[in-house]
Amino acid sequence: MASTSDVGAKYELITRRLQEVLGGDSIKAILAEGRSPKAYWGTAPTGRPHIGYFVALTKIADFLRAGVEVKILLADVHAFLDNLKAPLELVAHRTKYYEFILRTVFTSLGIPTSKLIFVRGSDYQLTREYNLDNYKLCATVTEHDAKKAGAEVVKQVESPLISGLLYPGLQALDEQYLGVDFQFGGVDQRKIFTFAELYLPRLGYAKRAHLMNRMVPGLMGGKMSSSDPDSKIDFLDPPEAVKRKIKKAFCEEGNITENGLLAFTTAVLIPISQLRIERRKGETGVDSEEGQGAIGDQNPFVDDDAPEGTVFTIRREGKFGGPPSHYKDYQQLEDDFSAKKIHPGDLKTAVNKAIDSLLAPIRKAFAESPEWQQIEKLAYPDPNAKTKKKKEKVYHPPPPGKGKNAQVTEASVESSEPPPPISENTQPGAIGDL
Repeated sequence: MASTSDVGAKYELITRRLQEVLGGDSIKAILAEGRSPKAYWGTAPTGRPHIGYFVALTKIADFLRAGVEVKILLADVHAFLDNLKAPLELVAHRTKYYEFILRTVFTSLGIPTSKLIFVRGSDYQLTREYNLDNYKLCATVTEHDAKKAGAEVVKQVESPLISGLLYPGLQALDEQYLGVDFQFGGVDQRKIFTFAELYLPRLGYAKRAHLMNRMVPGLMGGKMSSSDPDSKIDFLDPPEAVKRKIKKAFCEEGNITENGLLAFTTAVLIPISQLRIERRKGETGVDSEEGQGAIGDQNPFVDDDAPEGTVFTIRREGKFGGPPSHYKDYQQLEDDFSAKKIHPGDLKTAVNKAIDSLLAPIRKAFAESPEWQQIEKLAYPDPNAKTKKKKEKVYHPPPPGKGKNAQVTEASVESSEPPPPISENTQPGAIGDL
């Protein structure tokens, strides 16, 4: 049995900075027994991963610090089922691409990949047992519930495919077949999570807990989406593309409601700063391997001369200048921006610099890996690339009396002798034969 203080400390690590927790008492009960909770986070390998993934991937550091056993699900079957977002012939390549990206991002964050278990959905989702349970769900779940559960996740079209209705059920079954105590995902997964809590017990399986992180809005407002290039920054975007997208990002002075840069700062940059500061102090919980083998700059996003407790610094540049602003939490930054004490240009510069430092080691790893580069070409082929087609020869027969055999035929006709005439006495049926 674990002490109350130990349970409280680990539960705080597991749940801090989350937007919502469902079934938290079951996690506390596992911790109280002295056991390590088991969790999974899954992603369907469809479009190119973007920096919004930093929200979930950074949080996994907290899970490892609390002793949680974490599985990373590469949901290749889901990718195909979600309205053909990933065509079947590309799913295998995109799954490999995602694994390259995720392992590299984890390493750049100082999170030891040796403690993570990577699983492909097709490794178990095509088994007899899994499919039988899927059929049982299909005989239990109503169309209304299936459609409602996937409304925020599955691509919505005018004439939906049956595959989209299967999606929530498969995600619920993943909890059982991955053998976890809780599932972690974005708050956009909430309806699928409550669907799982309702229907898994009807198959005789335990109800799991569900932890949800906040969603980061796109650079132009709205959802950050892989299908909208201007709303997101990809992990492999070059510095000039990052600068251009941030320059275009909606960031109205004093506006804190639809501000993607402020949202990214509170959801990604400040948490990463805090992780790095805590690591410097040796505050990594039970994860003694955190930070070992990390690639890239591991400094927090603060000035060297910043006051103790600072988690984010904004420098003022340009003709107006002024001293830098140091913030101990996000609320102070939001208050200053709302009061127009921070100019949008200065915020954009600070965010641009921080994102570039995060992406630099990922770009470098990609540039040094021919295998990854080849997988990238196979996973996301250039739609504008022109493929050279070999011209097929079509045979056109020559007209009668023409062509290379015509002369030979005429010569053979001229040299042939006519057959001898048939006399009346030799014709079949003549009187001479009787």
